[in-house]
Amino acid sequence: MTTIDTHVGVSTHTTGSSFVASVGQWVTSSDHKKIGRLFIGLSLLYAIAVAVIGALIGFERINPDGAQFFDADAALQLTQLHRHALVFGLLAPLFIGLAIAVVPMQVGARAIALPRLAQLGFWGWALGTDLVLISFIANGGPGGGSSDMVDLYLLGLGLSLAGLLAGAVSVATTVLTSRAPGMGLMDVPAFSWSALMGSVASVLSLPVAIGTVAYLYVDHTYSQTAFGDNKVINTWLGWVYAQPQTFVLIVMALGVLAEIAPVTARTRQPLRPVLLAGIALITTATLGAVTQTAHVLDLSGTTGDKLSSTILFLFFNGLPLLGALVTVAVAMLSFKEGRPGVNASFAFALLGALMLLAGVAGSFVQHIGDAALVGTSFGEGVTAYVVYGGLLAALGGITYWAPKLWGVVLDDKKVLGLAGLGFIGVVLASLPLYVAGFADQPVDAVNDFDYSGPLGLWNVLAGAGSAVIALVVLAYVGLLFAAVRKGAGASDDPWDAHTLEWSIPSPAPADNFAALATVSSSEPLLDVKPSQEVPA
Repeated sequence: MTTIDTHVGVSTHTTGSSFVASVGQWVTSSDHKKIGRLFIGLSLLYAIAVAVIGALIGFERINPDGAQFFDADAALQLTQLHRHALVFGLLAPLFIGLAIAVVPMQVGARAIALPRLAQLGFWGWALGTDLVLISFIANGGPGGGSSDMVDLYLLGLGLSLAGLLAGAVSVATTVLTSRAPGMGLMDVPAFSWSALMGSVASVLSLPVAIGTVAYLYVDHTYSQTAFGDNKVINTWLGWVYAQPQTFVLIVMALGVLAEIAPVTARTRQPLRPVLLAGIALITTATLGAVTQTAHVLDLSGTTGDKLSSTILFLFFNGLPLLGALVTVAVAMLSFKEGRPGVNASFAFALLGALMLLAGVAGSFVQHIGDAALVGTSFGEGVTAYVVYGGLLAALGGITYWAPKLWGVVLDDKKVLGLAGLGFIGVVLASLPLYVAGFADQPVDAVNDFDYSGPLGLWNVLAGAGSAVIALVVLAYVGLLFAAVRKGAGASDDPWDAHTLEWSIPSPAPADNFAALATVSSSEPLLDVKPSQEVPA
């Protein structure tokens, strides 16, 4: 069932032209496109910062016998800050923001459902993430030396998670209740479907994380007896930053590829039900996240023990991998049936999806007990592949929807070059950590470890990869800013696309649609365009 949206957001627009009035519009606006852009903008700033931190960690590891840039205690805090910023400073808010900005237009809604909740979600996440950053600077966080700052870290983490949860609830509610007349759930565009799946999975997993944070905060503040002191916080919270929880957050990244691929190939998406099933299958990772258990394949013991371990391993680790493989494979089938072309948004989306596959497959290998990779830098490589791959896919989505969000089309050749450079950066930042993991380089360690082989080489490559990613994001933000400042107008439908958002002006007006359209398929805009024969 769908609902008709009310006229939301008028009260937040003012005719004033002063700087204060402009800031006030952004702070109080219920326009989902502004809220989404706030999420996206701040997440990209965190992307640059987190890549710089990753570069510092990689270069620090070149000589693990002693400290080069910072002492051992600071190194521990830096690795913990890096992990937090990767997942909850970059990955999660970037896709929540993209979904908030795009989904209402895709499903034919005039506004996002629960707009004030979405707005509150941004400010809760932004404030909470800032508190986490302050706590780390003041020697807080997991393993921190200041108990008060550890409390601040837990408070900030809980607040940022609550903000992301609010955004996810708003997105899921929009898809479920605010679709255009005639649009059933099976007719929802691929990205909006992935946003629904990812948001529902987040709604199921984030409250578990918030509950864990609440328990830790109360115990740490009053007794430190049930869960332990500052040093063991990660024992209880480590799953929040690791796999499979991160898989919940990258469902929308594969949705970006599924959305862009058929448009680039100029054809309808074949096997669409299989595609939607593949996207949904990835969210089985939620079960592994909420149980807070790493299901490792253990083939020791009796036949019954081996069978039980194999079933659990395949269920919790194999199904997300299968879903990711199916999604990418079916999305790319459009190139077999259509008229293939390549542009920057598709290049970013495809390269990002391939990096995500490398991360999901790496997690599968990591949880094979005989591989002995748990507790090594291999896990860091998995996270780097997942997060940085998601970043590439998100940049593809931002490039694709830039006409609706900012009214501009980015320079395709320049952005295409950044996509290739970003791919190189992700491989350099991640693959050497896989190799070092097989050499037993410990996870999160910066000093006091050693192993045979080119230890310095793997870590300098990983550091260089993170530095390249920082440059790519910085250059991309510069291109976007220059395009917006220049004000080069984009046409309503520059991509010859398939879905409803391309039927409205660029940039999209505050209330999206002057009148709600009635749709009868998953590609309503394509339905009304002249048919184009695909050459044999």
